Amino acid sequence: MTQFAGKPPSQRQLRVGEEIRHVLASIFAKGDLHDPDLAGESITVSEVRVSPDLKNATAFVLPLGGAHVDTVMPALKRSSPYLRHLIGRAIRLKHTPRLSFQIDRSFDEAQKIAGLLRTPSVRRDLDPAGDEDASEAGPVTGDDRHGA
Repeated sequence: MTQFAGKPPSQRQLRVGEEIRHVLASIFAKGDLHDPDLAGESITVSEVRVSPDLKNATAFVLPLGGAHVDTVMPALKRSSPYLRHLIGRAIRLKHTPRLSFQIDRSFDEAQKIAGLLRTPSVRRDLDPAGDEDASEAGPVTGDDRHGA
């Protein structure tokens, strides 16, 4: 879910999102779900974004190792009303937000960036030319600086 009119989320949105994230993580850790496609699945909830009116929440999730995404995501969608009910019991809000789930792609992006940083051309650009010789010489001690 994108933020409306380019405004950053309010403190309340951030707090409610974090509370929902904790509740969802606890539900997934306990395995309190009745859907067979979710049984035994370890699901990471990395972030929950809440709309400004607090009526909608998007949870960014990823099954352990990115496995079984094709079965877990539809199962989460089916379980959304039940999860909403559990969240409503755990958090005191005037209205419990409607839940939607999205795959968290930030792990993929982080791996892609890490891979790019390890390529020879980028490593060459990141390492200043003179630092290779200095790092091989070892640290400079007080005695080395004074010619002792």
